[in-house]
Amino acid sequence: MAQFLLSHFYFLYYFSGMSLLASKSSFYATSKSLGALYLFILFGLFLDSFYMLEITKDAQFYANISMFIGFAITFWQVNNRIREQMIYAVLIAVLGEYLFSILLGMYTYRLENVPHYVPPGHALVYVGVLYFSRAASIIKNKHKIEKILSIFILVYATAFLIFGNDVFGFVMTIATLLILRKKPRERLFYLTMYITVAYLEIIGTHYLCWKWPSTAWGVFDFLPSFNPPSGISLFYFLLDLGTLWFYKKRHKIAWARMKNIRRMRL
Repeated sequence: MAQFLLSHFYFLYYFSGMSLLASKSSFYATSKSLGALYLFILFGLFLDSFYMLEITKDAQFYANISMFIGFAITFWQVNNRIREQMIYAVLIAVLGEYLFSILLGMYTYRLENVPHYVPPGHALVYVGVLYFSRAASIIKNKHKIEKILSIFILVYATAFLIFGNDVFGFVMTIATLLILRKKPRERLFYLTMYITVAYLEIIGTHYLCWKWPSTAWGVFDFLPSFNPPSGISLFYFLLDLGTLWFYKKRHKIAWARMKNIRRMRL
């Protein structure tokens, strides 16, 4: 177990190095941001999976400890601006998880609680996607990557609709793509977030860490849903927008200066 955890943290430490921003290699930038993040998700959620329950009754405890250490490693590696945004992401995630899971019953965790590893996990996903979308080599191929991701997302959501009767997920996917048509600056980030959330949800539901009802919120029968629904990243976007909103409010002068510089460049 100790060796497994050490390798798990190595993936996160590898991801948190920030040299990827200036990298000229798209493969290097992707592997060091999303690649390492996806490995961390795969191994982290395994600690709370039904596989681990065959070994120990404290599976969620190990997942919590793993996440707290992983969060601390990343928090130490990133700059002050990202640290502040990570804190906002955790706070918003706590409120969102208790609202959507406990109060509204939109989805249910294995122990019918909100695991402690979930809110900081949201922050790590935010940071991983943020650094990927800001890497120089990725920005250079931005439009090509956006087209590839958009096509993949349409195929993915359509497959869920046809084979899983996932009307709920398909509606959210179409809404996401329509919104992003008029958001060129944010498009790459949110398309990448969609893919990342889809991956996370497939892993989490496969491990039985949580589950989704057969209809939206288990209430709206006219919106059948798969487990997981394909377009659920639409709700993750609320966390991203909230995190950025808090940062803007805390740094109004600096944000206004940055917007002026951006206008001058345009």
